[in-house]
Amino acid sequence: MGRPCVFVRLSGCNLRCDYCDTRYAWTEGTEMGLEDILGQVGDFACRLVEITGGEPLLQPETPMLIEKLLDHGFQVLLETNGSFDIGQVDGRCVKILDVKCPGSRMADRMDLENLGRLGHGDQLKFVIMDRTDYEYARTLTNSVAGGKIGGDRILFSPVAGCLHPAVLAEWILADRLDVRFQLQLHKVLWPNIERGV
Repeated sequence: MGRPCVFVRLSGCNLRCDYCDTRYAWTEGTEMGLEDILGQVGDFACRLVEITGGEPLLQPETPMLIEKLLDHGFQVLLETNGSFDIGQVDGRCVKILDVKCPGSRMADRMDLENLGRLGHGDQLKFVIMDRTDYEYARTLTNSVAGGKIGGDRILFSPVAGCLHPAVLAEWILADRLDVRFQLQLHKVLWPNIERGV
């Protein structure tokens, strides 16, 4: 958060999280070849690229796109809903595993074996709707991820409009969790713009 970044948002998602704020990505999009995507990304003159969705691993070419971007000198992040094996992704890529909490109504769709596939540079992200989600994230962080991934790579983010950011921050501080609090910065800076920021 806070660094300029080019987003490559891929169409399609196999999940239907209750709080999804990019429902347009479920079906909308323009078909593009890998070279066209590389060209458009290069036009931004920004070396940080995030591949997101929808669910980017629904697209069979995504691992190849990531590899090409890395080979062209980009730092690449992949944000995935965790329902597909992340082991197919180049190890140089930072994988952000968006762990689905109960409030999403998609927690049972996660491939929890992905927790064992994370590398030391990868991140866990928990989008938290309420206290139940917080407890789920806290338990999972403490029992599974804490030893392998440092707190600066475990992200707790409130669902906009559901959980006030200050409440989540208070819970984290009260429990002395070693996690990183995260807001969707673009919603703070440009609250009335849903796309293109």
